[in-house]
Amino acid sequence: MEPWIEQLKNAAVGQLRWQEPLAPYTTWKIGGPADVLAIPGNREELSVLLKLLNRYGVPWQVLGRGSNTLVSDKGVRGVVVHLGDGFDDIRFEGDTVTAGAAYSFIKLSVLAGKAGLAGLEFAGGIPGSVGGAVYMNAGAHGSDVSHVFQSADIVWEDGSEATLDKEQMRFSYRHSILHEKRGIVTSAVFRLAQGDRKEIAAAMASYKDRRMRTQPLQQACAGSVFRNPPGDHAARLIEAAGLKGAREGGAQVSPLHANFIVNLGGATAKDVLTLMGRIQRTIEDKYGIRLVPEVLMMGER
Repeated sequence: MEPWIEQLKNAAVGQLRWQEPLAPYTTWKIGGPADVLAIPGNREELSVLLKLLNRYGVPWQVLGRGSNTLVSDKGVRGVVVHLGDGFDDIRFEGDTVTAGAAYSFIKLSVLAGKAGLAGLEFAGGIPGSVGGAVYMNAGAHGSDVSHVFQSADIVWEDGSEATLDKEQMRFSYRHSILHEKRGIVTSAVFRLAQGDRKEIAAAMASYKDRRMRTQPLQQACAGSVFRNPPGDHAARLIEAAGLKGAREGGAQVSPLHANFIVNLGGATAKDVLTLMGRIQRTIEDKYGIRLVPEVLMMGER
């Protein structure tokens, strides 16, 4: 047995699950097992966990609510960190709301609206966690996390902790400092504005109606697969190239929204990657544009 495994078993790091299948943890319902799935219940356990993994050079990745993520069929070597119930809390204070990293971003937006706080209406259709939304600077409908972000608590890969403000987060399109420096968000504070509950509810209802009409939300998918290239939309390019409905195994370009790939049942990560590659080659050949994946790839290729 490797030394780090014995150390991990004896450390106060929360729950440990060995050879845990990851497909049930993702919205695509795809993916092999993690060598170890670690579920720390609080920030102290997370810090201990990352210190230990850093000391032994054990590879690790974080998995939130599993949207926007494609897990390899071969699974993930090392440790996958999945934040537990201790990170699933929310607190309103005046115009600010503090939410744990594991809290649903959609639920956060709904509760903010019910509290008469405006600014998170765009989040009503983003199915990930608060931590994932901060990591990706998630956005929709002309807004994103950076517009309402105040600060975030982070545990870095060496186990040290910090609180970063908006400037320190280096937000840009689907990007934050966490793409440059490894760490895990544990909570975030958003500064909102007083608004009219009825107007907020109406805006969110309008966004929801549009999503239900234009996105395959009743099927296993991961949200937008590719980033929008400057001045254009990936969905428009894919549809114009005649790829709506294209299939590879159990994976299909959604006939409803061309930038969504759905799992028709039994799709593998290989199916999805093959289809993504086909889309990229076609768009590059036809339009000279290289589509960049927005989904995060996790695991052994």
